[in-house]
Amino acid sequence: MKQRDTHGSAVATRARVRADLADVLAALRDPASVDAFLDDLCTPAEIEALADRWSVVPLLAEGMSYRQIHEVTGVSVTTVGRIARCVEGGAGGYRAALEHRRAQPASAPPA
Repeated sequence: MKQRDTHGSAVATRARVRADLADVLAALRDPASVDAFLDDLCTPAEIEALADRWSVVPLLAEGMSYRQIHEVTGVSVTTVGRIARCVEGGAGGYRAALEHRRAQPASAPPA
């Protein structure tokens, strides 16, 4: 990750841009639009990393062990542990996403 200065105006600008990004993501209602936005916003490796991390969350919620999750997903045990710490004590994003996922009807994977 690139180094950035931590001067007040730069920090405030980054906070505004991050808030705008969150607002745009929240406004995109259909999964195809979100997927297209991610394709434009992220590199394939970044999307893969995001998808890998997300694949761990439901398995943790099911109570699967870190080692089993590693075997199923290929995500390192260290990363699984980091994700587990965020699920338990992070900003609440993983928990909110899990609740949203549970409330949604199951959909077929893209073709």
